[in-house]
Amino acid sequence: MASSCLMLRILIADDHPLFRQGLADLITREFGAVTIGEAGTAAEMLDLVRAQPWDVVVMDVSMPGRNGPEALRDLKRELPRLPVLVLSMHAEDQYAVRMIKAGANGYVTKASASQDVCNALKQLLAGEKYISAAVGEHLAVVVKSGSDQLPHETLSDREFQVLRLIAAGKTSKEIAEELCLSAATISTYRARILEKMRLKNNAELTKYAIQQGLVE
Repeated sequence: MASSCLMLRILIADDHPLFRQGLADLITREFGAVTIGEAGTAAEMLDLVRAQPWDVVVMDVSMPGRNGPEALRDLKRELPRLPVLVLSMHAEDQYAVRMIKAGANGYVTKASASQDVCNALKQLLAGEKYISAAVGEHLAVVVKSGSDQLPHETLSDREFQVLRLIAAGKTSKEIAEELCLSAATISTYRARILEKMRLKNNAELTKYAIQQGLVE
């Protein structure tokens, strides 16, 4: 652990202030004196990692602006050695592989026990990766399956994000506003998704997403 003259610096990036505060309290109880930084968007997170040094970043997958994998790749391009723990509401089979491929050093769901989060942070701070049993099992399946991917696993990160939003019942206009894109761009993504997955319409897409557990 850090000594009083070398305080840990942990940046929490999540768009929910109450969650950031709860996580900050958990980290402080576990590690003692810690400098906590907070970011509510991907852009704020990137600004903060550029402005000052951090020992580890804890980030959510879903934040306003750039999607999780894109934001993580941006961070890792500039600071490849900065450990990043992804703490997400999404189950391991939805985003874990995408985030690890993007450079995450660990992935924990928000449904995990508090001690799991603390253990993950300790491993990252020790220079190791944190892969839970569930993530490890899913990674093994992905590696074993090779090219036998499920249809949604062929999508780009942005296409996957749009897929989930369509399946959640959001309109093209609502998705465009959330992702800061034009409605025409969302329509293009939708067309690509349907083509890649060989589906005909939003109803089939939504049915598939529900069957695969891609939406809450």
